[in-house]
Amino acid sequence: MRKFFGIMLLLLVMVIAGCSSDEKAGGEASFPSDNIEIIAPATPGGGWDATARSMQKVFSDNGIIEENMNVVNKPGGGGEVGWQYLKKQDAHHIAINSSLVITNNILGQSELTHKDFTPLAILTTEWNAVTVAPDSKFETGAEIMEQLKKDPTSLKIAVAPSLGNDDHLSFVQAAQEFGVDVTKLQFMIYESGGDVLTAMLGGHVDVATSSVSEFKEQHLAGKVKMVAVTSEKPIKGLEDIPTWKEQGVDMVFPHWRGVMGPPDMTEEEIAYWDDKIGKLVETDAWKEILKNNEWESYYMDSTETKKFLEEQTKKYEELLNVSGLTE
Repeated sequence: MRKFFGIMLLLLVMVIAGCSSDEKAGGEASFPSDNIEIIAPATPGGGWDATARSMQKVFSDNGIIEENMNVVNKPGGGGEVGWQYLKKQDAHHIAINSSLVITNNILGQSELTHKDFTPLAILTTEWNAVTVAPDSKFETGAEIMEQLKKDPTSLKIAVAPSLGNDDHLSFVQAAQEFGVDVTKLQFMIYESGGDVLTAMLGGHVDVATSSVSEFKEQHLAGKVKMVAVTSEKPIKGLEDIPTWKEQGVDMVFPHWRGVMGPPDMTEEEIAYWDDKIGKLVETDAWKEILKNNEWESYYMDSTETKKFLEEQTKKYEELLNVSGLTE
C-alpha cells in the first residue's frame, strides 16, 4: 500500500511539473490572467488620454489582445496621481508617460523617477516649433537667435503652461547651441496655446515656442509664421519650415510619449508587452491614428526605451540647470 501511494505521489509531482513546463514553453500561458488596464494620468481629451484610448482600440479591433481592456483616467500633479497609482499595481496595468516623468523629479515636484517603473516602449513624438506673428521682421529661427545673442533680454518669448516643459526646454537648447546666455531669456508664461496665440497676435510677445500641432492650422492660414522646427528632417506638409539643423543649430528635440509598467515586472511580462506593442505599431490602424493626430512614429522597444530614458534624464538635467531652474 505504501508503495502504491508512493507511485501515485510521484506521478502527481510529474504531472504538476509537466504543466509548469508547458506554461513556460507557451510563453503567454501564465500571463495575462486578468483584465488589462491602460492608465491615462490626465483628464479625458488630452494627448495622454488620446494615446491610451487609441492603444485600447487598436489592440482590441486587431485582435492583438483578447483580454478585456479599460482606460482609466487618473488626473493630477502633472502625471503624479496616475503614476503613483501604477506603482502599486501589477503588470496587467500600464501607463502613458512623457518627459514629465523625468522633469517633475528634477524640479523637485515629485519623488518618482522613471527608475521606479518598468520601461516598455516609446510610441510617438510631436515636434516643437518657434513661431512669430505674420508681420514679424524675423524670417528664420537663426535670425531670432542672432538677436538674442546680442541681447538676451530684447525679446519676450511666450510659453505654456509652465517652464521646464518640452516647449520651453527645446527653445533653451537651441539658444544654448547658438551661444545665447539662456539665463537672461525673458519667458512669458501663459495657461494655454490659445492664450499664447492671443498674446502674440496682440503684440504682447515677440516669439512663441510650442508644439507644431498647436499652430499648424494658423500657420497654413497665414495667421502665424513658424520659423524653426526641432525635427531631424522637414515635416511632411510643412516642408517650407526649416529645421534647426538646417539653420546651423545641431539639435533634435522630440516631444515624446511612451508606455511604462509597474516596478519589478518579470522577463515574461516584459516580453509579452514587447510583443503586443510591437504588433500595435505595425498596424495600418495605428499609422492612421498617427496621421490624424499629427503624431509621428518614434517606436522603441523596452530595451531601447530604458537607454533612451537614461539619455533623456541627463539631457533634461543639463537644460534645467543652464536655464536656472535647478541648482
